[in-house]
Amino acid sequence: MSVVVAPSPILAVSGAVAGAPGSPDAAVAWHYGDPLGEQRAAVQRAAVVDRSHRFVLTITGAERLTWLHTISSQHIAALSDGQSAENLDLDLNGRVLNHFVLTELDNTVWIDSEGDRGPALLEFLRKMVFWADAKPAESEYTVLSLLGPKAAEVIAAVGVATLPGTYEAVPLPDGGFLRRMPWPTADSFDLLIPRDRLAEWWTRLTEAGAEPAGMWAFEALRVAAVRPRIGLDTDERTIPHEARWIGGVAEYGAVHLDKGCYRGQETVARVHNLGKPPRHLVLLHLDGSADERPTTGDDITAGGRTIGRLGTVIDHYELGPIALALIKRTIPADTALTAGTTAAAIDPDSVPRDDEPQAGRLAVDRLRGR
Repeated sequence: MSVVVAPSPILAVSGAVAGAPGSPDAAVAWHYGDPLGEQRAAVQRAAVVDRSHRFVLTITGAERLTWLHTISSQHIAALSDGQSAENLDLDLNGRVLNHFVLTELDNTVWIDSEGDRGPALLEFLRKMVFWADAKPAESEYTVLSLLGPKAAEVIAAVGVATLPGTYEAVPLPDGGFLRRMPWPTADSFDLLIPRDRLAEWWTRLTEAGAEPAGMWAFEALRVAAVRPRIGLDTDERTIPHEARWIGGVAEYGAVHLDKGCYRGQETVARVHNLGKPPRHLVLLHLDGSADERPTTGDDITAGGRTIGRLGTVIDHYELGPIALALIKRTIPADTALTAGTTAAAIDPDSVPRDDEPQAGRLAVDRLRGR
Protein backbone atom coordinates (compact mmCIF):
# COMPACT_ATOMS: atom_id res chain seq x y z
CA MET A 1 0.00 0.00 0.00
CA SER A 2 1.41 3.38 -1.01
CA VAL A 3 0.46 6.16 1.39
CA VAL A 4 1.21 9.85 0.90
CA VAL A 5 1.28 11.84 4.13
CA ALA A 6 0.15 15.48 3.85
CA PRO A 7 2.82 18.12 4.62
CA SER A 8 2.71 19.46 8.17
CA PRO A 9 1.65 23.08 8.71
CA ILE A 10 4.72 23.44 10.96
CA LEU A 11 6.81 23.49 7.77
CA ALA A 12 5.71 27.12 7.52
CA VAL A 13 7.78 27.94 10.62
CA SER A 14 10.78 30.16 9.84
CA GLY A 15 13.88 28.13 8.99
CA ALA A 16 12.04 24.81 8.55
CA VAL A 17 13.62 22.47 6.00
CA ALA A 18 11.50 19.50 5.00
CA GLY A 19 12.78 15.95 5.00
CA ALA A 20 14.15 14.62 1.73
CA PRO A 21 11.49 13.87 -0.93
CA GLY A 22 10.55 10.21 -0.82
CA SER A 23 11.90 9.74 2.70
CA PRO A 24 9.67 8.68 5.63
CA ASP A 25 10.06 12.18 7.05
CA ALA A 26 9.31 14.21 3.91
CA ALA A 27 6.09 15.63 5.40
CA VAL A 28 7.73 17.25 8.45
CA ALA A 29 10.76 19.39 9.22
CA TRP A 30 14.13 17.65 9.05
CA HIS A 31 15.76 20.63 10.76
CA TYR A 32 15.32 24.37 11.38
CA GLY A 33 18.75 25.56 10.27
CA ASP A 34 20.97 24.22 13.09
CA PRO A 35 20.66 20.41 13.15
CA LEU A 36 23.52 19.74 15.57
CA GLY A 37 22.46 22.58 17.85
CA GLU A 38 18.93 21.18 17.84
CA GLN A 39 20.32 17.87 19.11
CA ARG A 40 22.10 19.68 21.94
CA ALA A 41 18.87 21.42 22.86
CA ALA A 42 17.09 18.07 23.03
CA VAL A 43 19.77 16.65 25.33
CA GLN A 44 20.66 19.67 27.44
CA ARG A 45 17.55 21.87 27.52
CA ALA A 46 14.11 21.26 25.97
CA ALA A 47 13.17 20.77 22.34
CA VAL A 48 9.91 20.09 20.53
CA VAL A 49 9.83 17.84 17.46
CA ASP A 50 7.00 17.75 14.93
CA ARG A 51 6.08 14.09 14.45
CA SER A 52 2.66 14.81 12.99
CA HIS A 53 3.33 12.35 10.17
CA ARG A 54 2.58 9.55 12.63
CA PHE A 55 -0.72 7.73 12.00
CA VAL A 56 -3.07 7.71 14.98
CA LEU A 57 -6.02 5.35 15.38
CA THR A 58 -8.34 4.45 18.24
CA ILE A 59 -10.02 1.29 19.45
CA THR A 60 -13.17 1.56 21.52
CA GLY A 61 -15.53 -1.09 22.87
CA ALA A 62 -15.62 -3.16 26.05
CA GLU A 63 -13.31 -5.88 24.68
CA ARG A 64 -10.73 -3.57 23.08
CA LEU A 65 -7.81 -4.66 25.29
CA THR A 66 -8.53 -8.37 25.55
CA TRP A 67 -9.14 -8.54 21.80
CA LEU A 68 -5.95 -6.66 20.89
CA HIS A 69 -4.06 -8.85 23.37
CA THR A 70 -4.93 -11.94 21.33
CA ILE A 71 -3.62 -10.63 18.00
CA SER A 72 -0.46 -8.77 19.02
CA SER A 73 2.79 -9.57 20.80
CA GLN A 74 2.61 -7.54 24.03
CA HIS A 75 0.78 -8.51 27.23
CA ILE A 76 -1.88 -5.79 27.43
CA ALA A 77 -5.08 -7.55 28.53
CA ALA A 78 -4.94 -5.97 31.98
CA LEU A 79 -3.47 -2.59 31.03
CA SER A 80 -4.91 -0.01 33.39
CA ASP A 81 -6.16 3.48 32.60
CA GLY A 82 -3.24 5.77 31.79
CA GLN A 83 -0.78 3.00 30.93
CA SER A 84 1.07 2.56 27.64
CA ALA A 85 3.11 -0.14 25.90
CA GLU A 86 5.01 -0.87 22.73
CA ASN A 87 3.63 -3.67 20.58
CA LEU A 88 4.20 -5.59 17.35
CA ASP A 89 2.11 -7.06 14.58
CA LEU A 90 3.85 -10.15 13.17
CA ASP A 91 3.18 -12.36 10.17
CA LEU A 92 2.70 -16.13 10.40
CA ASN A 93 6.47 -16.68 10.30
CA GLY A 94 7.16 -14.24 13.12
CA ARG A 95 8.49 -11.46 10.89
CA VAL A 96 7.72 -7.89 11.98
CA LEU A 97 5.02 -6.10 9.98
CA ASN A 98 4.22 -3.20 12.31
CA HIS A 99 5.65 -1.60 15.43
CA PHE A 100 3.32 0.72 17.33
CA VAL A 101 2.84 2.47 20.66
CA LEU A 102 -0.50 2.17 22.45
CA THR A 103 -2.07 3.97 25.37
CA GLU A 104 -5.19 2.98 27.31
CA LEU A 105 -6.97 6.13 28.44
CA ASP A 106 -10.59 7.02 29.14
CA ASN A 107 -12.06 3.76 27.78
CA THR A 108 -10.11 4.08 24.52
CA VAL A 109 -6.95 2.46 23.19
CA TRP A 110 -4.89 5.02 21.30
CA ILE A 111 -2.37 3.67 18.78
CA ASP A 112 0.26 5.61 16.87
CA SER A 113 2.45 4.08 14.18
CA GLU A 114 4.50 5.01 11.14
CA GLY A 115 2.45 7.19 8.81
CA ASP A 116 2.95 5.03 5.72
CA ARG A 117 2.06 1.82 7.58
CA GLY A 118 -0.84 3.04 9.69
CA PRO A 119 -3.62 2.59 7.12
CA ALA A 120 -2.61 -1.03 6.50
CA LEU A 121 -2.46 -1.67 10.25
CA LEU A 122 -5.95 -0.21 10.64
CA GLU A 123 -7.23 -2.37 7.79
CA PHE A 124 -5.75 -5.49 9.43
CA LEU A 125 -7.30 -4.64 12.79
CA ARG A 126 -10.72 -4.12 11.24
CA LYS A 127 -10.53 -7.49 9.49
CA MET A 128 -9.67 -9.23 12.77
CA VAL A 129 -12.60 -7.94 14.82
CA PHE A 130 -15.13 -10.68 13.96
CA TRP A 131 -17.56 -10.77 16.92
CA ALA A 132 -15.49 -8.91 19.51
CA ASP A 133 -16.76 -5.65 21.01
CA ALA A 134 -13.87 -3.65 19.56
CA LYS A 135 -14.10 -0.80 17.06
CA PRO A 136 -10.86 0.34 15.37
CA ALA A 137 -11.12 3.73 13.66
CA GLU A 138 -8.85 6.41 12.25
CA SER A 139 -8.38 9.39 14.55
CA GLU A 140 -7.95 13.09 13.88
CA TYR A 141 -5.14 13.30 16.41
CA THR A 142 -1.43 13.75 15.85
CA VAL A 143 1.92 13.64 17.68
CA LEU A 144 4.44 16.16 18.95
CA SER A 145 7.47 15.02 20.95
CA LEU A 146 9.10 17.00 23.73
CA LEU A 147 12.68 16.09 24.70
CA GLY A 148 15.21 17.27 27.25
CA PRO A 149 15.85 17.74 30.97
CA LYS A 150 13.92 21.02 31.00
CA ALA A 151 10.86 19.41 29.43
CA ALA A 152 9.25 19.29 32.88
CA GLU A 153 9.33 23.10 33.06
CA VAL A 154 7.68 23.38 29.65
CA ILE A 155 5.03 20.84 30.60
CA ALA A 156 4.21 22.70 33.82
CA ALA A 157 3.93 25.94 31.87
CA VAL A 158 1.24 24.51 29.58
CA GLY A 159 -0.92 23.39 32.48
CA VAL A 160 0.08 19.82 33.38
CA ALA A 161 0.62 19.64 37.13
CA THR A 162 1.97 16.09 37.45
CA LEU A 163 4.54 14.40 35.21
CA PRO A 164 3.65 10.85 34.17
CA GLY A 165 6.04 7.98 34.81
CA THR A 166 7.55 5.96 31.98
CA TYR A 167 4.82 4.51 29.74
CA GLU A 168 2.21 6.44 31.69
CA ALA A 169 -0.15 9.09 30.31
CA VAL A 170 -2.09 12.00 31.76
CA PRO A 171 -4.77 14.15 30.09
CA LEU A 172 -3.82 17.49 28.56
CA PRO A 173 -5.86 20.64 29.01
CA ASP A 174 -8.44 20.98 26.23
CA GLY A 175 -8.07 17.41 24.95
CA GLY A 176 -5.41 14.85 24.16
CA PHE A 177 -2.79 13.45 26.52
CA LEU A 178 0.86 13.52 27.51
CA ARG A 179 2.79 10.24 27.53
CA ARG A 180 6.28 9.57 28.84
CA MET A 181 8.55 7.32 26.74
CA PRO A 182 11.84 5.61 27.69
CA TRP A 183 13.58 6.79 24.51
CA PRO A 184 15.20 8.44 22.58
CA THR A 185 16.44 10.30 25.68
CA ALA A 186 15.96 9.93 29.42
CA ASP A 187 13.47 12.81 29.27
CA SER A 188 11.11 12.01 26.39
CA PHE A 189 7.42 12.86 26.14
CA ASP A 190 4.81 12.49 23.41
CA LEU A 191 1.81 14.77 23.17
CA LEU A 192 -1.17 13.32 21.29
CA ILE A 193 -3.30 16.30 20.38
CA PRO A 194 -6.17 17.15 18.00
CA ARG A 195 -4.72 17.60 14.52
CA ASP A 196 -6.55 20.89 14.00
CA ARG A 197 -4.74 22.30 17.05
CA LEU A 198 -1.23 21.29 15.98
CA ALA A 199 -0.04 24.82 15.22
CA GLU A 200 -1.60 26.12 18.44
CA TRP A 201 0.20 23.52 20.54
CA TRP A 202 3.48 24.17 18.72
CA THR A 203 3.19 27.84 19.65
CA ARG A 204 2.28 27.05 23.25
CA LEU A 205 5.29 24.78 23.69
CA THR A 206 7.79 27.09 22.03
CA GLU A 207 6.51 30.09 23.99
CA ALA A 208 6.93 27.98 27.14
CA GLY A 209 10.62 27.49 26.34
CA ALA A 210 10.87 24.47 24.02
CA GLU A 211 13.26 25.02 21.11
CA PRO A 212 12.23 23.78 17.62
CA ALA A 213 14.10 20.63 16.59
CA GLY A 214 13.68 18.61 13.44
CA MET A 215 13.47 14.89 12.83
CA TRP A 216 17.23 14.88 12.28
CA ALA A 217 17.64 15.53 16.01
CA PHE A 218 15.09 12.89 16.99
CA GLU A 219 16.61 10.29 14.66
CA ALA A 220 20.20 10.96 15.76
CA LEU A 221 19.24 10.45 19.40
CA ARG A 222 17.20 7.36 18.53
CA VAL A 223 20.13 5.79 16.67
CA ALA A 224 22.54 6.58 19.52
CA ALA A 225 20.08 4.86 21.88
CA VAL A 226 20.06 1.81 19.53
CA ARG A 227 16.30 1.92 19.04
CA PRO A 228 15.13 0.55 15.67
CA ARG A 229 12.63 2.19 13.35
CA ILE A 230 10.57 -0.18 11.28
CA GLY A 231 11.20 0.04 7.54
CA LEU A 232 14.59 1.69 8.03
CA ASP A 233 16.37 -0.58 10.49
CA THR A 234 14.32 -3.64 9.59
CA ASP A 235 13.66 -5.54 6.39
CA GLU A 236 11.12 -8.13 5.29
CA ARG A 237 13.01 -10.87 7.16
CA THR A 238 13.38 -9.17 10.55
CA ILE A 239 12.14 -11.07 13.59
CA PRO A 240 11.71 -9.41 17.02
CA HIS A 241 14.82 -10.95 18.60
CA GLU A 242 17.02 -9.33 15.98
CA ALA A 243 15.72 -5.81 16.62
CA ARG A 244 15.76 -5.79 20.45
CA TRP A 245 11.99 -5.83 20.75
CA ILE A 246 11.85 -8.75 23.17
CA GLY A 247 10.50 -7.91 26.62
CA GLY A 248 7.40 -6.88 28.47
CA VAL A 249 6.40 -3.36 29.39
CA ALA A 250 8.75 -3.32 32.39
CA GLU A 251 11.69 -4.19 30.10
CA TYR A 252 10.71 -1.49 27.58
CA GLY A 253 10.11 -4.23 25.02
CA ALA A 254 7.32 -5.03 22.60
CA VAL A 255 7.09 -8.84 22.89
CA HIS A 256 6.05 -10.51 26.14
CA LEU A 257 7.49 -14.01 26.37
CA ASP A 258 4.83 -15.38 28.75
CA LYS A 259 1.90 -15.04 26.39
CA GLY A 260 0.85 -16.91 23.30
CA CYS A 261 -2.09 -17.05 20.94
CA TYR A 262 -0.92 -14.41 18.50
CA ARG A 263 0.23 -14.65 14.94
CA GLY A 264 3.96 -15.43 14.75
CA GLN A 265 4.23 -16.55 18.40
CA GLU A 266 5.69 -19.95 17.42
CA THR A 267 8.78 -18.34 15.90
CA VAL A 268 9.27 -16.08 18.91
CA ALA A 269 9.06 -19.03 21.32
CA ARG A 270 11.30 -21.27 19.22
CA VAL A 271 14.08 -18.70 18.92
CA HIS A 272 13.85 -17.83 22.62
CA ASN A 273 13.89 -21.43 23.87
CA LEU A 274 15.93 -23.34 21.32
CA GLY A 275 17.78 -21.12 18.88
CA LYS A 276 19.55 -17.83 18.37
CA PRO A 277 18.54 -15.00 16.06
CA PRO A 278 20.56 -15.06 12.83
CA ARG A 279 21.28 -11.31 13.09
CA HIS A 280 21.36 -8.63 15.73
CA LEU A 281 21.06 -4.85 15.78
CA VAL A 282 24.24 -2.90 16.51
CA LEU A 283 25.51 0.66 16.40
CA LEU A 284 28.14 1.45 13.78
CA HIS A 285 30.63 4.30 13.71
CA LEU A 286 31.28 5.43 10.14
CA ASP A 287 34.40 6.95 8.61
CA GLY A 288 33.64 10.67 8.57
CA SER A 289 36.43 11.42 6.12
CA ALA A 290 34.88 9.37 3.31
CA ASP A 291 33.75 11.25 0.19
CA GLU A 292 30.32 9.63 0.27
CA ARG A 293 27.95 8.39 2.96
CA PRO A 294 26.36 4.99 2.68
CA THR A 295 22.57 4.79 2.52
CA THR A 296 19.90 2.76 4.22
CA GLY A 297 19.70 -0.71 2.70
CA ASP A 298 23.34 -0.88 1.61
CA ASP A 299 25.19 -4.12 2.16
CA ILE A 300 27.66 -4.35 5.02
CA THR A 301 30.68 -6.45 4.12
CA ALA A 302 33.65 -7.97 5.92
CA GLY A 303 36.55 -9.13 3.79
CA GLY A 304 34.39 -8.79 0.70
CA ARG A 305 31.62 -10.99 2.15
CA THR A 306 28.14 -9.58 2.85
CA ILE A 307 27.38 -9.93 6.55
CA GLY A 308 24.55 -7.48 7.12
CA ARG A 309 22.27 -4.65 6.13
CA LEU A 310 22.65 -0.95 6.89
CA GLY A 311 19.77 0.87 8.58
CA THR A 312 19.43 4.53 9.55
CA VAL A 313 22.49 6.67 8.72
CA ILE A 314 22.77 9.96 10.61
CA ASP A 315 25.18 12.62 11.90
CA HIS A 316 25.22 12.87 15.69
CA TYR A 317 26.32 16.08 17.42
CA GLU A 318 28.91 14.22 19.54
CA LEU A 319 29.47 10.83 17.91
CA GLY A 320 29.76 12.05 14.32
CA PRO A 321 28.42 9.82 11.53
CA ILE A 322 26.72 6.75 12.98
CA ALA A 323 24.27 4.12 11.81
CA LEU A 324 22.24 1.17 12.94
CA ALA A 325 22.81 -2.16 11.24
CA LEU A 326 21.53 -5.71 11.28
CA ILE A 327 24.58 -7.94 11.08
CA LYS A 328 25.21 -11.65 11.48
CA ARG A 329 25.29 -12.57 15.14
CA THR A 330 28.58 -14.46 14.79
CA ILE A 331 30.61 -11.46 13.57
CA PRO A 332 33.13 -10.39 16.26
CA ALA A 333 32.82 -6.81 17.47
CA ASP A 334 36.35 -5.92 16.37
CA THR A 335 35.80 -6.97 12.73
CA ALA A 336 36.70 -4.32 10.15
CA LEU A 337 33.54 -3.60 8.15
CA THR A 338 32.57 -1.70 5.05
CA ALA A 339 29.12 -0.08 4.81
CA GLY A 340 28.49 0.55 1.13
CA THR A 341 31.94 1.96 0.27
CA THR A 342 32.61 3.49 3.71
CA ALA A 343 34.74 1.99 6.46
CA ALA A 344 32.71 1.16 9.57
CA ALA A 345 33.32 -0.19 13.05
CA ILE A 346 30.94 -1.83 15.51
CA ASP A 347 30.46 -0.02 18.80
CA PRO A 348 31.33 -2.87 21.21
CA ASP A 349 29.00 -1.53 23.89
CA SER A 350 26.07 -1.98 21.50
CA VAL A 351 26.57 -5.71 20.94
CA PRO A 352 23.76 -7.64 22.69
CA ARG A 353 24.68 -10.42 25.08
CA ASP A 354 23.15 -13.74 24.04
CA ASP A 355 25.41 -16.24 25.79
CA GLU A 356 22.89 -17.22 28.48
CA PRO A 357 21.77 -20.88 28.30
CA GLN A 358 18.26 -21.22 26.90
CA ALA A 359 15.52 -22.94 28.88
CA GLY A 360 14.58 -25.20 25.99
CA ARG A 361 18.15 -26.30 25.37
CA LEU A 362 18.69 -26.99 29.07
CA ALA A 363 15.53 -29.12 29.15
CA VAL A 364 16.65 -31.10 26.09
CA ASP A 365 20.06 -31.65 27.67
CA ARG A 366 18.45 -32.91 30.90
CA LEU A 367 16.31 -35.37 28.94
CA ARG A 368 19.45 -36.63 27.23
CA GLY A 369 21.26 -37.01 30.54
CA ARG A 370 23.80 -34.23 29.94
